[in-house]
Amino acid sequence: MKKNANNKISPVTASRGNGRKIKNDVIFIAALLILAALAALALFVFRSEGDFVTVTVNGQLYGEYSLSENRRVEINQGENYNILVIEDGYASIETASCPDGICSSHRPVKHGGESIICLPNKVVIEVHSASNGAPDIIA
Repeated sequence: MKKNANNKISPVTASRGNGRKIKNDVIFIAALLILAALAALALFVFRSEGDFVTVTVNGQLYGEYSLSENRRVEINQGENYNILVIEDGYASIETASCPDGICSSHRPVKHGGESIICLPNKVVIEVHSASNGAPDIIA
């Protein structure tokens, strides 16, 4: 670095170094964002459709149901209830007794690993694939 007569770094020299540092940071962040986008795209493209759903209530298995068979399942637990609808390979909650109703407004699920959760009623609906042992993608 160049120093002037008073042993101080000149502003011109200092700003050149900071400019390169900022440029390198921008390039690094852009590369990370591109890598994250590619990983998300790969997970989206290579995800597998589920074969069945499991329903757990308060941590206990309530039932397993095939996604290939259309049905309506009433999940009763005292005063609380959820109505699971399986239609055309998709699973969704039609109605629920919970006060907020977030689970019934959730989009239908059909891919392995997706889930619908009703926290007030402690109901979890998870989609599983028959090939659960093998990873979907290796990065």
